[in-house]
Amino acid sequence: MGHQAGLKALRAVVRHCGKIGTRTLTVFAFSSENWNRPEKEVNRLMDLFMRSLDKEAKELDENGVRLRFIGDIQRFSPSLRDSIHRVTRQTADHSRMTLNVAVNYGGRWDITEAARKLARAARQGLIEPDDIDEAMFSRHVCLEENNPDLFIRTGGEMRISNFLLWQSAYTEFYFSPVLWPDFGPAELDEAVAVYHSRERRFGRTSEQIQEKSA
Repeated sequence: MGHQAGLKALRAVVRHCGKIGTRTLTVFAFSSENWNRPEKEVNRLMDLFMRSLDKEAKELDENGVRLRFIGDIQRFSPSLRDSIHRVTRQTADHSRMTLNVAVNYGGRWDITEAARKLARAARQGLIEPDDIDEAMFSRHVCLEENNPDLFIRTGGEMRISNFLLWQSAYTEFYFSPVLWPDFGPAELDEAVAVYHSRERRFGRTSEQIQEKSA
């Protein structure tokens, strides 16, 4: 029931993001640590994911939303992987908004995978180890260089739970006491308003930011 309510909340948030002009939304649907939950709960989650995938993709497709999945999907069943690939292709050409769904995702896994890719490239002689810098590394993690501006954590939790560790280096964090199933457009608007009230300096001083905007 809670997960179904969470899916309903996601629909409302995605629709509202479309209305306010959000270009990219990334949601944490299932972490790599969630496999440690009771087997019955995991099985029900997989069943809910499978049953809702085509239905949700149809609405996203009709509204010009591109659907992408980030994470290691190889652990999922062949039928679920097929559905993921199918809906990804179905919405691939849309540009109104991109919805990234993180499934079997972990920030440490993401960084480790990027390191493996670069190590293989270096072993094959395609790159030199000294060529590896932050920009190159960023191109090999999920989302590539599309780093989030705002990170919203619901439910009163004060941690990021292994989500987008590399990508969130300069992301603004907003912690809401509202549980995700109850999180809706009003709560999202509040988070966005707080975000716009902040000064993003990226290591510079306030004076430098003001001079640049003058």
